[in-house]
Amino acid sequence: MPLSRLNRSKWPLFILFMTGIASPLLLWSPPTLTQVVPSTTTATESQMTIWQAVVLGMVQGLTEFIPISSTAHLKVVPVMLGWGDPGVSFSAAIQLGSIAAVLWYFWGDLSQLAVGAFRALQEKEYGDREFKIVIGIALGTIPIVILGLGIKFNATIADFYDTKVRSLLVIGIVSIVMGLLLGMAEMFGNRERNFERLTRRDGILMGCAQALAIIPGVSRSGSTITAGLFMGLERATAARFSFLLGIPAISLAGLVELKDLLTEGVTGIGMAPLIAGLISSVVFSYGAIAWLIKFLQTQNTWVFVWYRLIFGIGILWAIGAKLSWTVGQ
Repeated sequence: MPLSRLNRSKWPLFILFMTGIASPLLLWSPPTLTQVVPSTTTATESQMTIWQAVVLGMVQGLTEFIPISSTAHLKVVPVMLGWGDPGVSFSAAIQLGSIAAVLWYFWGDLSQLAVGAFRALQEKEYGDREFKIVIGIALGTIPIVILGLGIKFNATIADFYDTKVRSLLVIGIVSIVMGLLLGMAEMFGNRERNFERLTRRDGILMGCAQALAIIPGVSRSGSTITAGLFMGLERATAARFSFLLGIPAISLAGLVELKDLLTEGVTGIGMAPLIAGLISSVVFSYGAIAWLIKFLQTQNTWVFVWYRLIFGIGILWAIGAKLSWTVGQ
């Protein structure tokens, strides 16, 4: 990217975060530790501070819609900072902040789709573009909902997911694989179709790709944008449709986990940190959405490909070096 273009960016701090987080943080180890000890504490086992919640909300907001995996960063960043794993419930709950941001940003698109689909249904014009897109989003949501509910309500699968799948090793390997796939999509996708040419089939296929985001490190936006590029969508169109497609799935996941979190009590987190995390997530999510769509109108996705490769390799190196924050994670 030319320096002059970078200087005109509305989000220089975001770019700094993107390029910097994979190197110094991955190599950092708490200086107060004189020996390697298992780091299995979760952030919710001790009272989470408002500052920690704001930082986690920022991480969630910056990484939810960028193709680099919010789940991976919400696992890695707090562990590296010595805060422990915030856990699935808190991570999913602050995703509601990202949903608020995407609803805010795409309210015009959503209103147009809803009105158009309702009108098409009344007039039985099932070939209408808005109707097909809405049906595509609905059908594309089914795979990830089925997988998510299967993990949530099956104790054996849930335990395996929390102890084995949500590990740094899995995140490192998956980040590299998904980075390579995004690179291949960038090289081989023809990028000929815009938003006006979306079909029901796009929703279904991108929905299947979205289901892969159950695996930490995949990135919901990363898998769907990658699929969109392979299917011939323009970069900005793939991102825009990815965000719309994610609204039902992220909303359901966030609401289910928030219900459990409130039912079980927020004593380990605190209501104030939870609200602070949600507000932070809204602000940074909105900024990330606006930045990415504008960025992809003129730029390619190679910056995210290289970032994911560096991020994944850095995690694997840290595991191999047995840095203290990787033990037990």
